[in-house]
Amino acid sequence: MQAENGHFYFVRHGQTVWNVENKICGATDIGLTELGHQQAIETGRKILEAGIKADEILYSPLSRAADTARHISEITGIPARAELRLTEQNFGRYESTARDGQEFHEAKKHCACRFETGESMLQLAQRIYNLLDEIRADGKVYILVAHNGIARMVQSYFHDMTNEEFSSFGIGNCEVVRYDFEPPCPPMIISGSNSNILGKEGV
Repeated sequence: MQAENGHFYFVRHGQTVWNVENKICGATDIGLTELGHQQAIETGRKILEAGIKADEILYSPLSRAADTARHISEITGIPARAELRLTEQNFGRYESTARDGQEFHEAKKHCACRFETGESMLQLAQRIYNLLDEIRADGKVYILVAHNGIARMVQSYFHDMTNEEFSSFGIGNCEVVRYDFEPPCPPMIISGSNSNILGKEGV
């Protein structure tokens, strides 16, 4: 077995049409806005300028993340491939509803709830935790390009969180965050406007 890898980077996709309309995207395939494309291009430039080195970009197959990863890959030269486990959580009956709604905020605190037709937090944790375990063990550095719901679960892999902290957690569009496996430490925001990584709403 190879030595454990020390760190990876997480990037949330650029702005989407439903982000602008304050709607929950979830597993619904919603595309980037023109600003979202520009955010992804600028993120690629910032990664290049910061001297961030990675072996591979893994991205959610949903178009908003795939297009973000494509822009980053084209600018940085880092190869990219789809990773199905990074697909955003299916929020069932909440998809297309207001992302800052109080009912949805409370629903995210119930780990076994599948939102009637969706995916529970426990199901999401299984696939994300398994992926992070593999990344930790394989000796490569990755950039993960995915979604806010995935960012929430990644954060919980590293840090204890109350139900309220978990439900409220989020990062901004195209924010770049570094996570270190050993020792577990607070995430380092490499690029983005969110100075307080906790409390950023949006899915």
